[in-house]
Amino acid sequence: MTQTPDTYSAANEKTAFAAERTRWDKAKIVLRKSPWSARFGMVVILAYMIVGLFAPIIAPYGEAEVFPVPFAPWDATHIFGTDQIGRDILSRLIYGARNTVGIALVTTFLSFLIGGGLGLVAAINRSWIDQVLSRGVDVLMAIPSLIFALVLLSIFGSSAVNLIMIIAVLDATRVFRLTRSVAVNVVVMEYVEAARLRGEGLGWIMRREILPNIMPPLVAEFGLRFCFVFLTIAALSFLGVGIQPPTADWGSMVRENASLIQFAQYDLKAGLTPLLPASAIALLTVAVNFVVDWFLHHTSGLKDTPK
Repeated sequence: MTQTPDTYSAANEKTAFAAERTRWDKAKIVLRKSPWSARFGMVVILAYMIVGLFAPIIAPYGEAEVFPVPFAPWDATHIFGTDQIGRDILSRLIYGARNTVGIALVTTFLSFLIGGGLGLVAAINRSWIDQVLSRGVDVLMAIPSLIFALVLLSIFGSSAVNLIMIIAVLDATRVFRLTRSVAVNVVVMEYVEAARLRGEGLGWIMRREILPNIMPPLVAEFGLRFCFVFLTIAALSFLGVGIQPPTADWGSMVRENASLIQFAQYDLKAGLTPLLPASAIALLTVAVNFVVDWFLHHTSGLKDTPK
């Protein structure tokens, strides 16, 4: 029986739907077998994403809205009080999820785009290009990242664009080293050589032959790099050269409310105020590490030993 074009198209759609359903079923099985720590991390990350995306709806007040009483106590009007100029702490915590996490995510993506792309080029083209890139990365990695970022931000200014570009370039050195080290072992495989003999271009080989085979360690490294970038941005903001006011940022919130710690013996709630953004930073870092540890264990093929 000859298939008509409509019948052939319907068969393809059914096959694609079945494959998609199979992948979804496998994903549900994997998630069902995940440990409690990974589930906790996923829930926390999902909660941060929701808070960041819907910050204007969730926050009770505006990001930079100022009220008459600075350092107001915790009450029904201001659940976590106000800061040194009268801005609502809870609202700034919620907006800080969007600003701090969003900038860190964009910076991490950019660092992987730069470092991962150059690492693949260096692994494939083992000529003077590899030597120049590797030695340049060695020089950048020899300088402490935080000090280098402080110097560059002092020179070029502490705008959001400069912050993203500087940290992305500095962090791309670590991504370059990892990408190159794992890609070098894949480049020598027969299927990569066969693709070269077929006349495939460099971009095609990178996307179709090498990248899919080094994806698990890169995904795990993305989670770890995000944590490092996230903490670096918070540290720079704490030092006053990161995300600038009136933009809400957890690192700058710790600095702005740090003086309240000395009043903890008189008002415990006031003393806890600077610990709120610090706790938000710590919780997200722990959650991402839980998920990354589980992902590494799952992709490595290791099995839990029965107790």
